[in-house]
Amino acid sequence: MAAHRRSAHRKPKQRPLTGSAARTAATLALAGAATAGSVTGAGAAPAEPAPTATQVRAKVDRLYHDAEVATEKYNGAKEKAATATRAVDALADEAARRTARLNTARHALGSLATAQYRSGTLDPAVQLALSSDPDAYLQRASYLDRVGDRQNGLLRGIRQQVSQITGVKARADQETERLAARRAELREHRTAIRTKLADARKLLDTLTADERAAYERAADARHGGGPSHADRSAGRAPVAAPNSRAAQAIAFAHGAIGKPYVWGATGPNAFDCSGLTQAAWKAAGVSLPRTTYTQINAGARIPRSRLAPGDLVFFYSGISHVGLYIGGGQMIHAPRPGAPVRIAPVDEMPFAGATRVA
Repeated sequence: MAAHRRSAHRKPKQRPLTGSAARTAATLALAGAATAGSVTGAGAAPAEPAPTATQVRAKVDRLYHDAEVATEKYNGAKEKAATATRAVDALADEAARRTARLNTARHALGSLATAQYRSGTLDPAVQLALSSDPDAYLQRASYLDRVGDRQNGLLRGIRQQVSQITGVKARADQETERLAARRAELREHRTAIRTKLADARKLLDTLTADERAAYERAADARHGGGPSHADRSAGRAPVAAPNSRAAQAIAFAHGAIGKPYVWGATGPNAFDCSGLTQAAWKAAGVSLPRTTYTQINAGARIPRSRLAPGDLVFFYSGISHVGLYIGGGQMIHAPRPGAPVRIAPVDEMPFAGATRVA
């Protein structure tokens, strides 16, 4: 009986498949494996194809443009930080001067108090009664009244000085907060510039030597030619300008041809775009603001059809690039990192406007 129960629980022995049955089973197994593989791979994202050389060049151009936008924001924040620094310094000087005057008034008041203490504290009527010379006493009393008036004036002055110093310190605290905010902006824009330029270099490094050379040639063509063009242009006589100041600005810009583009630079050995135009007009005795988006409002706006040598020409919808017009549809500008100051056609970039400085 026990043996019968054991045999009842035994697994039936499987017979090996042969012939067509075996082939059918193999086919089903392969189909199942294929189905399982397709299900497993359904959730996996396909690998992105590597960008083409054309796509890399477009991304690099965009990064350079974005870096220039960030550069102009950096220049603006730097200018505001410098203004805030000057304001803080001026308020600190004012507070020091007022504190010195306050200390002088306090010293004078202390001297008066000491003199009164030494003169005695008797009631004036008693002093008059005991005086052997009433006339002399009355004269002294009149003097003491005048001293009292002076003391009251000193007290009023001290109260005013304390109030004014408190106001100066409050303004200094506000300017210090503004300065901290400007410095934070500087750090933010500096980081953005460095990140975008680093990304551009990484993308360029993915190109072959021939592809990179082709990109540089194309970029040079868009921005007015290569270094040899800049060298040839360096000795060119200044273009005739409508006035002496414009001629001086153009002459300065010609002298800067071939110098490197460096973001945030205003010369004399390197420039960014607005740094070059600012330095050129400074050489002519005209003070321009620091950024492209403030320089465009530094003079009279003029249409493109009325451009004259010395005018400032601006590009892109965000007014992120500027050059100095020299006539004949040409300008001198600082293009981008890796491209030195050079002569280039005005129509190489999206034209945004022009300003006549003087």
